[in-house]
Amino acid sequence: MKIKKILIVRFSSIGDIVLTTPVIRCLKNQLEKTEVHFVCKSVFAETILHNPYINKLYTFKKDIDEVIKELKSENYDLIIDLHYNLRSLLLKRKLGVKSFHFDKLNFKKFLAVNLKKINLLPKQHLVDRYFGAVETLGVKNDGLGLDYFIDKKDKVDIDDLLKNQINKQFIALVVGGSYFTKQIPLLKLNEICQYASLSIILLGGKSDEVIANEIAKYHKNVINACGKLTLNQSASLIQQAEWVITSDTGLMHIAAAFNKKIISVWGNTIPQFGMDPYQPNTENKILQVENLSCRPCSKLGYKKCPVEHFNCMNQIDFTFVKDLK
Repeated sequence: MKIKKILIVRFSSIGDIVLTTPVIRCLKNQLEKTEVHFVCKSVFAETILHNPYINKLYTFKKDIDEVIKELKSENYDLIIDLHYNLRSLLLKRKLGVKSFHFDKLNFKKFLAVNLKKINLLPKQHLVDRYFGAVETLGVKNDGLGLDYFIDKKDKVDIDDLLKNQINKQFIALVVGGSYFTKQIPLLKLNEICQYASLSIILLGGKSDEVIANEIAKYHKNVINACGKLTLNQSASLIQQAEWVITSDTGLMHIAAAFNKKIISVWGNTIPQFGMDPYQPNTENKILQVENLSCRPCSKLGYKKCPVEHFNCMNQIDFTFVKDLK
């Protein structure tokens, strides 16, 4: 069967979409004369907008019916479902096209969260599980890691941002996170800024501005960029950073795409879910509280610590930050 056109489905979110990029590249490079299309929510389109391996990007705001008519007109030969939930199943049913999907390991994650002594999670990154969806096509991982592409207009001039600093090296510190129990607490963010010998640029969205303003108020080495930049402008700063300190966020995966030195901080989730920085820089560090009986408490996260002590974050030691150069 000659495959002329493929649709990749991954609706959200930033990190998960970035992790699809090796599959996108390998499909495009290894299947001769095949068009690769992608569908996601419009709020995440910036993540993938400038990817040269995608022939066409479709987006929707709330419902897949917004784009069903256009997708049907494409007459796809194959769908690669890298989201694999009810919404993607409905999309596939409406398009009526042959599809492949990956293993989400939901039951094994359930066991890891609810019966912590039963951990059947494979030592396999999500990227490699994504490739399970295309193995029957003969498409193999080329080992070139993640991709992230930024338009020239989104490049941030670091010399201008650090104009009062002699040393232009800096740490990008990611303030936010999709859930409270994934976020580095304010007390620990202040510790990082206190210990750091390099300048720090705070990255995050509008919802992180209050905390970021509080941090910047007390630390002269801190520049607050939270809520002031687009995603790709934040990515530009990540690309130029000497170090990136972040919890389990989309910006962590963007940093991995740029092969940055990453300090990844893990709260209620665990790297064993397959979401740690892919093909990590040799200087990377994973920070987590080992053997905490309540961890992991969720495969995603909560609005507050379910046992109220938040030791998975509060017990992490950041004194080593003073040695980061």
